[in-house]
Amino acid sequence: MFAQSDFAGAWRMTRHIDDRFAKQRGVFVGQAILKRHGETVLHYHEAGQLRLDQGPAMRAERNYIWEFAKGHVDVSFADGRPFHRFVPEGHVAGSDHPCGEDYYTVRYDFTNWPEWQAVWSVTGPRKDYTSYTTYIRISDT
Repeated sequence: MFAQSDFAGAWRMTRHIDDRFAKQRGVFVGQAILKRHGETVLHYHEAGQLRLDQGPAMRAERNYIWEFAKGHVDVSFADGRPFHRFVPEGHVAGSDHPCGEDYYTVRYDFTNWPEWQAVWSVTGPRKDYTSYTTYIRISDT
């Protein structure tokens, strides 16, 4: 099982998005920086360029808080609202996240560490997409 120190650092990331509702595909290329904040917390910040179909590239960013507890990681939005939970090992499903009428499910794959993946499936009355994100370590902190 991986610990906080295993994730701390910079990661190159590529995200492919298959948006069936909007009938478009997207690619995000950027970095995720996971900075230590105390003994059990990482601040997650991703930033990069998102391009949908042949449209112009646009800047995209996200921030989360990862809190490591015994046997799992709790992920919260930057404002502290709970998002989901996962076990940092193997090929595992994270907890689901209902958001209004939309429903988010995630599956993590750590079997090729230090490369890892997160696959999100999102469904709802106005959403129907899957995103595939690959993380490759750039540096430790």
